[in-house]
Amino acid sequence: MCCRVADQPNNPLHGITLERIVTELVEFFGWADLADRTRMNCFTTDPSMKSCLKFLRKTPWAREKIESLYLFMLREKKRRG
Repeated sequence: MCCRVADQPNNPLHGITLERIVTELVEFFGWADLADRTRMNCFTTDPSMKSCLKFLRKTPWAREKIESLYLFMLREKKRRG
């Protein structure tokens, strides 16, 4: 079943790629802070975009955690103005 834009008008993750999410998180927090916040090896041991994306695409619980952190980051950015 495919989702149309009208199906998710208030979903801030709709249309955003996983690569963009990780890129923005790295820019906002940095690799070291992401490692502390997530406790995922892909961010602690020789982190790279490629290895993180590979892990997150294969691990649903990790992807959910990253998406949640991304939503937190968006709220923080909005709060800070």
